[in-house]
Amino acid sequence: MRRVSDLLHARGPAGDAGVKAGAEAGAEAGAQAGQSGRARRWPWLPRVAGVLRLLSIRELRRRAARTPLWLRLVAGTLLLVTLAIALTGGFAVQLLRGYLVDRVDAQLTAVGRRPAELPPPQVMGNAFRPPRQFGSFYIVLLDRDGTVVRTVQEPPNADPLPALPTPRQDRRQWLFTVEDSSGALWRAIAVREEDGTRFRVAAISLADIDGTVSRLAVIVLGVGLAVLVALGIACYWLVRRSLRPLGEIERTAEAIAAGDLSRRVPLRHRRTEMGRLGRSINGMLAQIETAFREREASQERMRRFMADASHELRTPLTSIRGFAELYRQQNSQDPVLLLRRIEDQAVRMGLLVDDLLLLARLDQQRPLERRPVDVLSLAAGAVLDAQTLAPDREIDLLRLDDSDEPVRVLGDEARLRQVVGNLVGNALRHTPGGTAFRVGVGIVSGSQVLIEVADDGPGLGPGDAERVFERFYRADPSRSRSHSGGTGLGLSIAAALVHAHGGTITADSEPGRGAVFRVRLPACPPRRETPRQEAPTRGSDERLG
Repeated sequence: MRRVSDLLHARGPAGDAGVKAGAEAGAEAGAQAGQSGRARRWPWLPRVAGVLRLLSIRELRRRAARTPLWLRLVAGTLLLVTLAIALTGGFAVQLLRGYLVDRVDAQLTAVGRRPAELPPPQVMGNAFRPPRQFGSFYIVLLDRDGTVVRTVQEPPNADPLPALPTPRQDRRQWLFTVEDSSGALWRAIAVREEDGTRFRVAAISLADIDGTVSRLAVIVLGVGLAVLVALGIACYWLVRRSLRPLGEIERTAEAIAAGDLSRRVPLRHRRTEMGRLGRSINGMLAQIETAFREREASQERMRRFMADASHELRTPLTSIRGFAELYRQQNSQDPVLLLRRIEDQAVRMGLLVDDLLLLARLDQQRPLERRPVDVLSLAAGAVLDAQTLAPDREIDLLRLDDSDEPVRVLGDEARLRQVVGNLVGNALRHTPGGTAFRVGVGIVSGSQVLIEVADDGPGLGPGDAERVFERFYRADPSRSRSHSGGTGLGLSIAAALVHAHGGTITADSEPGRGAVFRVRLPACPPRRETPRQEAPTRGSDERLG
């Protein structure tokens, strides 16, 4: 018979691999068998694992994020109050129990120090019966083995004394707690006698103390539950009342989302959080409404502007195409006259395109050249040009203040010249022939330059003064679109240029009393001239010397 070691060596590497694979398969099978065994022995284990997964911190956070704010506040408040009541009640119960047990220990110590006075034995027939005293404590005598030698004192109608442990020989007295067969606790003290052969044990039941402590625990529990119920109702009412402004904010947001941009959050007192939040939200809503209205107005102006520009550009293009077709026929019309008309329409279309380009650049708020400009000189040049174009009109240049100082502003001279020229050209174009007008320049309020163009024409109609600066607006819709009628962009360009210079432009008119256009611009600050120090003459030097 071969030995086991020989058989193992005879297997070789293949045998070793088989043994290792078999061992691993056996381990896996053992693990699966162990899991199935645990599942059969503890069927509640998967449920506990599921509950633990539900109680994970991430799951609690996810569930708390979906909980309403008022519920989280009320639940958190009640949880904290419950914890405070539980801790306070637990400490109170433990402190009371410890205090009562300490009193019992003090009484037991006093009884243990007092030597037991044994009464004389009583004769009962032919036998002696040890007498017993009645009191609050059990007092018995034990020998070295823990056997009760004699009962000295026992309480009336008391439960029997539980089994006492064997006395300790190394200590003279010690306190200990024992439990009887019914589960009640007893507090006892053992004191060794002078001769060292016996031990005196005094014991008392803790049933009264346990009853008192249990009653206190019931009172704490009942009062705590009542406090929690009352506090829960009060907290629910207070939290819902405090969060009522959030509901108003929610309803306001829903109304604004529905399209009512004029809705606002009701205001609270400024010192409260809801009051400050409401004011901040109302300020934000006002800005949003203003921006939305401005965007709507801008879009409306852009649509109207594109429509008017297309209409204005279509008129000269139609004229050019008609004149070109007429020139192609060349039957009865003079070619030179037709080409001149085509050229006039092309020039008018070029001017219109230039005006549109200028307005587009002004809308982009490109910076203008800033340097001192003499406004009086600009007005004088515009008056001279007007007198040259209309010699039949009485055109005057006036100084609106009594000062002789130059009237200067910081701005672009070419653009300011265009503003004055557009105002004067508007007076020439839209008033009957021979109508007088005047141009006034002066400094008012000490820091503003006033440019005023007033005519004696028929004036503007009701409502035209507010719209006269709109693009492509004409006070007289029946006016022809020839060169005398203009493109409707002159006053719009003037207004845009004035606003780019930080000024204002207004129009005042009454039917039959003419129109007055006023431009106010910031005046150029006066120059500070430093006094020059003159060199002393020779004569003065001699006098000083």
